[in-house]
Amino acid sequence: MTNIAAAKAHIAKIGHMLFQRRLTDAAGGNVSIRVGDVMCMSPSYSGSKRQWKLEADQVLVVGMDGKILEGEGEVSRETNVHVTLNAEFGDYGNAVIHAHPRNLLVFAALEESMPPVLEANLKFGEIPCVPYAPAHSPDLARNVADGIRGKEDRIRKQAFGVIAPWHGLFLMGKDLDAAFDAVERFDTNARAILMARMTGRTERIEEKREALKEAVKAHGQEH
Repeated sequence: MTNIAAAKAHIAKIGHMLFQRRLTDAAGGNVSIRVGDVMCMSPSYSGSKRQWKLEADQVLVVGMDGKILEGEGEVSRETNVHVTLNAEFGDYGNAVIHAHPRNLLVFAALEESMPPVLEANLKFGEIPCVPYAPAHSPDLARNVADGIRGKEDRIRKQAFGVIAPWHGLFLMGKDLDAAFDAVERFDTNARAILMARMTGRTERIEEKREALKEAVKAHGQEH
């Protein structure tokens, strides 16, 4: 199996897992892996027309200019984000996920950054909410890259991402498995915060954030 064939199969698998685990929805999302000087990428309408039941041969091969080299269908309107992140941060990772995680979307709707409140999320730090830009615009790619810039070491170790207001999550990982893992951690962290707010314990979870930092520090761990 060639690297491109393996990447296509992996994208099909991860796309379905994102949908099954409510980490994205039928309305959108896209997944890519860079293989050499091309990207393998889920086609547009993977959710709305295929319900994320992609076959490997439905995954597109796209040049670093965003144009289709192999496959039928259309590229996503967020392809510019994938191209831009690979151009700037390609030395640190090769996988990009744009998703609509159910719990994290609340932070997108509120135009709000998300702090880590669970040990599993400390290594990512705060997930920033970047300025708004329409999905089809070059400004979106610039805003996402600006939000990630300076966090390259987090991509190298696993992944880093940003919240696009009223839209969703954009994330780059060292590989696709690491990126998928990070998406789920982000959404679990979002749910913990939202449940604390629903039960009227917002101040309590803020206190526990500080307790978590102190506990980790006391055991000689670094994040």
